[in-house]
Amino acid sequence: MTSSHFLSLDDLSPVELVQLIDRAIELKTMSKKGIAFKPLAEKSLAMIFSKSSTRTRLSFELGMQQLGGVCINLNASDTQIGRGEPLEDTAKVISSMVDGVMIRCDAHDDITIFAQNSSVPVINGLTDLYHPCQILADLQTLQELRGGYQGCRIAWIGDGNNVCHSFMNAARLFGFHLNIATPVGYEPNGGVVAANNQSISLSNDPKEAVRNVDVVVTDTWASMGQEEEKNIREAAFSGFCVDRNIMSLAHKEALFLHCLPAYRGSEVSAEVIDSKQSVVFQEAENRLHAQKSLLEFLLV
Repeated sequence: MTSSHFLSLDDLSPVELVQLIDRAIELKTMSKKGIAFKPLAEKSLAMIFSKSSTRTRLSFELGMQQLGGVCINLNASDTQIGRGEPLEDTAKVISSMVDGVMIRCDAHDDITIFAQNSSVPVINGLTDLYHPCQILADLQTLQELRGGYQGCRIAWIGDGNNVCHSFMNAARLFGFHLNIATPVGYEPNGGVVAANNQSISLSNDPKEAVRNVDVVVTDTWASMGQEEEKNIREAAFSGFCVDRNIMSLAHKEALFLHCLPAYRGSEVSAEVIDSKQSVVFQEAENRLHAQKSLLEFLLV
């Protein structure tokens, strides 16, 4: 293991990441067969949420339970974090009592500070900069359905957000190309672009970005904390809805991915997300199995 933390995909080597994805598929198969596997017996994971969650909370909590461990859910507003205790102190205390910490928060700087002061592995469950756990599930889905992701042509349509940033890292690490189309003013972070510029293409034209690609990916236009910008963003993102016209420009067997929650009629049309090309619910289920693989890797 190259790092005790998983704050971004770059905390692990490409070889380790491939092993994680392959192991997630193995654990999924074992689960479907009803094979009990409890390598995390007597292990504990603290989960700290300062943002709401469905898939992240469910997958980590069930993942720990299925692997024999326990989860302690900590809402930031109900702990001393919400009353201004320094993150450095909180990290030292919590990490002295548990075997791992998963954090879902706003500022990536906060999780970085926490990890620097933690004596146990810290996992990024989502920050404003990255969402690496989502990408593990996405790549697992492509591995299951397409037999791999290296060399894939993937298009990201929409906001240059945290999931987009992690996809950019994945393109560099796994050897695929990512076409990114965003409205003007909603491009991805410049530092992330610079780090991955050999593996990505940027444009403001969704039709050009999806042409002949193997996978089309999008996300909600207004992420958590951006709800007050909804009307402004809907106007800015006009023409970026992944509908039948957009999908028709991709490869005829192209897959559609979305990390959910999805808003039909906004970033994606109902006819696309509910079509046979859409694999969003397999992708969502794979959060559980990818999380289990990550937990086993970091905590055993």
